[in-house]
Amino acid sequence: MAYRNFLPSSRAANVIIALGAFALGWAIYMRYALVEQSAIGLACRGMETMTCETREMVITLYGYSVFGIAAISLAVIQFIRPSLLVFTLALMATSIGVVMYNNNLSALAAGLLLISFARPWRGATA
Repeated sequence: MAYRNFLPSSRAANVIIALGAFALGWAIYMRYALVEQSAIGLACRGMETMTCETREMVITLYGYSVFGIAAISLAVIQFIRPSLLVFTLALMATSIGVVMYNNNLSALAAGLLLISFARPWRGATA
C-alpha cells in the first residue's frame, strides 16, 4: 500500500502558520524588548515581577540550549514518524531557537523539517 508524502491540509497549514508566527513574535519580543535591553536588566536587579522572572527563565534556558535541543529532538521525531502535532511543535521550537541565539541546532532542525515533507505519511488520506 503506497502512502502519500507528508503534506498538511490547507486548514491545518493555516493553524500551523498562525502558531509559528505567534512563536516567532514571542521570541522577537523576548529578545529585543526584554533580554537585550540593558535598562530592563538594571531594573530587574532588585525586583520580583513576572516580567523579570520570565526574562531570567529565558536567559537560563538559553544557557542550556534548551530551545535548540527541543527543536532538533522534535524535528528528528518528525523526520522518523511525520505528524501534524509534532511538526507544529518542531516549527515553533525552531522559530524560537533561531531568534533566541540557538542558531546551530535550530537551523539543523529547520533542514530536517523541510526534508520531512518527502517522507511517507500514514495519516494521509488517499
